[in-house]
Amino acid sequence: MALAVALLLVSVPARPSAAQNMIRAADWRDSIVALARAQIGKRYRLGGESPTHGFDCSGLVRYVMAALHIDIPRTAHDQARAGASIPRDPAQLLPGDLVTFGSDQLISHIGIYVGEGRIVQASSKAGRVIETPLIRRPAVGVKPWRGARRVIPDVDPTLMVPTPQFPPVWIAVATGETGRPHPSPDRLPPRSVGSPHD
Repeated sequence: MALAVALLLVSVPARPSAAQNMIRAADWRDSIVALARAQIGKRYRLGGESPTHGFDCSGLVRYVMAALHIDIPRTAHDQARAGASIPRDPAQLLPGDLVTFGSDQLISHIGIYVGEGRIVQASSKAGRVIETPLIRRPAVGVKPWRGARRVIPDVDPTLMVPTPQFPPVWIAVATGETGRPHPSPDRLPPRSVGSPHD
């Protein structure tokens, strides 16, 4: 199965130096965290999937991932089957992983892991997007953590990727398939994240 190609939109000088002409492949995980945290305080709205109109839990996840042109399903139940399964162990999570909540029979909530044992989620109980610890004491309205999914492929965090010579530019981080930079995001089709057998 072809792996997704993550993309970052950055501006570079017309004549960049060698150092300016490189980015770390790990930076796109940082971008997910930054974009997720930028939504904190936005209102909760059932069916919402934009900062303007509000978010529900899966709408927030879809919005953030779409910014990197990673196309995932719309509902928490379906998002819980996207990408690769990660052990239910906080020590194995990476920023940008998806964390799922609910019952043994049904995943009904999802959030984005942002590191250091914390997640960003659109909470119907709080009525807004919030950042909370991943592990919380049982309480009314707090759904138990059930699993995690990795929709961003593993890469060497020290990998350096050349930046094409024009601004702005979509930087393709190749992870198993050949990708080409696209100068315009309007022409860039979303990359689907499948549900491989785990």
